[in-house]
Amino acid sequence: MRLSELVGEALRNIGSGTAKAIAFLIAVMVSATLPGGYEANTLIAQETEAVTRINSYADVSMILGGAPIDGGACDRLVTSVNGPQAAGAMRTGPTVAPASTPGKSLSSYEVTPGMLGLIAMGDQTRRLKADANGIWVSRDVANDFGLVTGGSLQTTNGTVRVAGVFDWPNDGRDTRFAYAVLTPSSTDASRTYQECWAKQWPGGSSLTALLYTTVISGGSADSAGPTSGVMQLNKSFGQRYDATALYFARVTRFMPVIGLAVGLLIGAVSVRRRRLEYAGALHSGQRKTDQLFEVGVETLIWAGLGALASAGLLTAYCWLWAPSSPDLVLLTALRTPLSVFAGTLIASLAATLLIRESQLFRLFKTR
Repeated sequence: MRLSELVGEALRNIGSGTAKAIAFLIAVMVSATLPGGYEANTLIAQETEAVTRINSYADVSMILGGAPIDGGACDRLVTSVNGPQAAGAMRTGPTVAPASTPGKSLSSYEVTPGMLGLIAMGDQTRRLKADANGIWVSRDVANDFGLVTGGSLQTTNGTVRVAGVFDWPNDGRDTRFAYAVLTPSSTDASRTYQECWAKQWPGGSSLTALLYTTVISGGSADSAGPTSGVMQLNKSFGQRYDATALYFARVTRFMPVIGLAVGLLIGAVSVRRRRLEYAGALHSGQRKTDQLFEVGVETLIWAGLGALASAGLLTAYCWLWAPSSPDLVLLTALRTPLSVFAGTLIASLAATLLIRESQLFRLFKTR
């Protein structure tokens, strides 16, 4: 038979209902969407947890203790191999007394430019810039005193410019900046600091080693002094968290294998129910290659459309709910529809290949 005739016959089988294409299309779509959606949901949950940790500064480590900190070395950690995304130093500064409330002083901390960059990275609007030409105030201070970025604060010692207003929510992080004024300070060798903070995702032991290099008294954990130590800025999430290990240990990593098994079952069933028809066609003189091509075309149409429908649903779900990387989540989830489609096509062709003309009368008697 000519190619066009084979394709036409396959389309007639689908259009007339002989192939039960709608039922098998739905079977493929459901079999691909449910495990694929489970995979996507698991990855979205892991991403959400990671984003929550990052937004809550659980990825920030700090070294503090009795030994002084080199502010310049702390800021330069970002240039180190495998260094953090942001780093900065801080120390307690003199209190600030607003002119409007002379009896009420605000806690103040002197910070390096790197610390301003670290705080700016936590801004959800992405509009906060690490401007060192003025003080920074927390959102609660700004609300109480009517301060805005670019405005000024009248103090008992004069007027100072407000270079930034930052959020510092009560989500388990160190609360010292929650109601405080940050004053930019230089990183020259004459000025030392009390703490060095570093923001790195994912974290690791290398960050701890880097933080110890900022201690002036030594440069290692052994020589930094008995009171120096590294801890998380936000302790509410626990110390141990390995996003990579959680990803590779997830139960849903086996979803493509399950999808392949279900696809093999669907493909085998789609051919098995028409064994008598296919054996009769061989008895009537149809070539095996023509029969395989016809079955392949039919399966490509209904299984392909089912997989595409599943992919569309998964795409919408990932783009609506994934907090940071919907494309990566989708690429992982799409393995299941592809596995279902591949299993269906392989099984249908393999089952067709096993049908022989000699089975016609046995199939006829047991129909």
